[in-house]
Amino acid sequence: MNKGESSLTSLISAFSRAYHSQFDSHKIFDDYLAKELITEKEFNDIQTNMVQGIQFFNKEIEEKLNGNTEELLKWIVQTQLSPTPLARAAYCEKVLLNEVMLGLQQYVILGAGLDTFSLRHPELENILEIFEIDHPATQEFKKSRLTEVNLKLPNNVHFVSMDFTKKFSYQNLMDTGFDNKKTFFSLLGVSYYLTKEETSNLIDHLFANVPSGSSIVLDYADDNLFKEKGISNRVDNMVKMAAASGEPMKSCFTYKEMEKMLENSGLLIYEHLSPDTINGLYFNNRKDDLTAFETIHYLHAVKK
Repeated sequence: MNKGESSLTSLISAFSRAYHSQFDSHKIFDDYLAKELITEKEFNDIQTNMVQGIQFFNKEIEEKLNGNTEELLKWIVQTQLSPTPLARAAYCEKVLLNEVMLGLQQYVILGAGLDTFSLRHPELENILEIFEIDHPATQEFKKSRLTEVNLKLPNNVHFVSMDFTKKFSYQNLMDTGFDNKKTFFSLLGVSYYLTKEETSNLIDHLFANVPSGSSIVLDYADDNLFKEKGISNRVDNMVKMAAASGEPMKSCFTYKEMEKMLENSGLLIYEHLSPDTINGLYFNNRKDDLTAFETIHYLHAVKK
């Protein structure tokens, strides 16, 4: 199958989760199935491209590690690639599982990619309906890959084909069985690539037809995004890589701006994690290069 751009993005995200599960000790988020969704060739290709790009990431590290491919890859993945996807997934699933204990029946994943939540939690098949929203190309790639590796999705998973960054359609959701019940949304790794107006409109649409108590976990970049360099220039690298890939980062928020935007959509912030808080919760006492990204925050907001 000819992988589209969005499939490549989801492959790299799965690569970072698979690498952490296989090679890092003291797991932040153990997606032990991610490696099943990446072929050996894809894994090696991503690894090669990362190592060949070390000059872009850090010339000093390149000289220090002097061609040690394994150590170079580990440094790039732990410093640049993995911190945010790992910690935000750990936080999101912790909140989600708590909501399930409180009676949640619907979970909507925006930009699901190669998400493996349903496969790791087969016990929820008769409890939680899961709606994975993404580009059709990404979803077709996921389906074909699951077939190739003999992994069968449980019956509570529904694919909803949609470019929600352009326009969100409740009709597409309802056509796959979505109902007017308490719902949990995850919007991870998306807000940076939308304008503030697009993010606001999306959240308005998401919560227009769900009852009080429905909620969302999202990550966002703070107002230092375009000023902060970060450890080994990693924040600056992230912004430059996004621009070079044709998907530039478009927005960042102060906490007050985020609070006001959510309030306008009828939501209250229930929990907010700053970079320092994230570091303390998920990266404390590590002896490797994994640390929370300097400009990225997580929050859980609930509809009033």
